[in-house]
Amino acid sequence: MSVYIRATACISPQKTFGSVPFLTAPVAYTGNRLGCVEPDYRDLIDGRLMRRMSRIIKMGVAAASWCLREACAVSSPDAIVTGTAFGCLEDTGVFLSRLIDQQEEMLSPTAFIQSTHNTVGGQIALMLQCHRYNNTFVHRGFSFESALLDGLLLLEENEASNVLVGGLDEITDTSHAIMTRFGLYRRLPVSNFELFAADSKGTLAGEGAAFFLLTNRPSANDYARLEGVTTFYKPADVPAIENRILSFLGSHSIGTGDIDLVITGQNGDEKGDTVYRQLQGTVFKDKVLAPYKHLCGEYPTSTSFALWLAANILKTGTVPEVIDSGGRYLDRRDSGNPGERQNKRRVRRILVYNHHQQVHHSLLLISAMEG
Repeated sequence: MSVYIRATACISPQKTFGSVPFLTAPVAYTGNRLGCVEPDYRDLIDGRLMRRMSRIIKMGVAAASWCLREACAVSSPDAIVTGTAFGCLEDTGVFLSRLIDQQEEMLSPTAFIQSTHNTVGGQIALMLQCHRYNNTFVHRGFSFESALLDGLLLLEENEASNVLVGGLDEITDTSHAIMTRFGLYRRLPVSNFELFAADSKGTLAGEGAAFFLLTNRPSANDYARLEGVTTFYKPADVPAIENRILSFLGSHSIGTGDIDLVITGQNGDEKGDTVYRQLQGTVFKDKVLAPYKHLCGEYPTSTSFALWLAANILKTGTVPEVIDSGGRYLDRRDSGNPGERQNKRRVRRILVYNHHQQVHHSLLLISAMEG
């Protein structure tokens, strides 16, 4: 069965939210984390509600609201499915800090209530007065993919005709400090446009919120067709990964020759990126590999940003220079507006391949609308 991306919205470290050009002016960062470029929420969220929302809740609610606004004819979806690995980290940190500071006495329950992983999905439903199916997946690096699969099943089984699916995670000072000690993020500052210039341990922390309205009925305004999603856990070696990729493509009656662009989860970590380099010499030989994490950073649900990127490439027919240059985009201030140069070439089918910490591997297959 075919599933179509009717509308999408994304809040990320880049200027991706609202009616803005498609990555024509990439945002440069120097540091060890990428924070979101947040919109003015007052146009999207009631001020009384907003005062009780943490940052990740506002990001999720705003992205979901804009996605439905773009869909026009859909004011309330048949189902809301979200995926998040970390949940509301800011509220979790606030609650734990107060627990220690106040010696477990006279604690306000608000921060605890708002810290649960399903808070964003619940807030979206309350705002829309949507009393239908609502589910949140907390499956680490598979969180967004699990939400997508649930949405696909709802559509295939005719339990819904349109499903709002989203993936979101945030980074806070506390969580960033902890994961940096684990060696996941770089300790020294680096430019996101130079992330792949030299092999190094660790990557850039990231965050974001992306939502998609999926439907089983095509229209003239759809972004793209979502052909398939699959996940696999801790593959034994690179040949095992190759077999999973070929099997996934074979299940859709295509081969690697039918893929016009491969969006990969390279993140600058020398150990994690070895997989992508090896695949480029075998199953992805002669394929164009485009990284995306120098734009959004590394986080468990970053594939939601990759899907947003792929959907916009297929709808606009352009491949942004910032990914087409293999992540080696330079801020050339003396050459006008280099970010406005887009590569116009025919891209009909895109494969997204990502792994999170070499444990959670996923594949997304997206194709252009016919006609």
